[in-house]
Amino acid sequence: MDALTRTLKETIEAADRAITAEDFDELMKFYADDASLVVKPGLTVAGKESIRRAFVAIAEHFNNSIVVTQGEMQVIQGGDVALVIMETRLQATDKTGVKTEILRRATYVFRQLSEKWLCVVDNSYGTALLDSGVES
Repeated sequence: MDALTRTLKETIEAADRAITAEDFDELMKFYADDASLVVKPGLTVAGKESIRRAFVAIAEHFNNSIVVTQGEMQVIQGGDVALVIMETRLQATDKTGVKTEILRRATYVFRQLSEKWLCVVDNSYGTALLDSGVES
């Protein structure tokens, strides 16, 4: 694994820990000010405050039980931008105690600002957005 892939993997894992812990202030440190998040097919929000509100709603939707982990990943860099294609695993338990596991092939775009890589596009649905028939 090259240095950039290792750095982005560690960055994404730290962001996942913040999501799981519902530490949304910490989570916002991983996003650029002008970032966008695909909340669900057909709904994209932009800007840190909107992204933070979306993550609070996502946590509530998953009964405040979401655990996010990552699997295989590929990184393609072009200048100060990197495309990350990654398996994203979501586990949650609903209000009735039923456990759900979701596997997605996410796409993330990171931009290097100073020495730090920040997420500018967070699309946990990846190319599955094309299957939804909904424009975001």
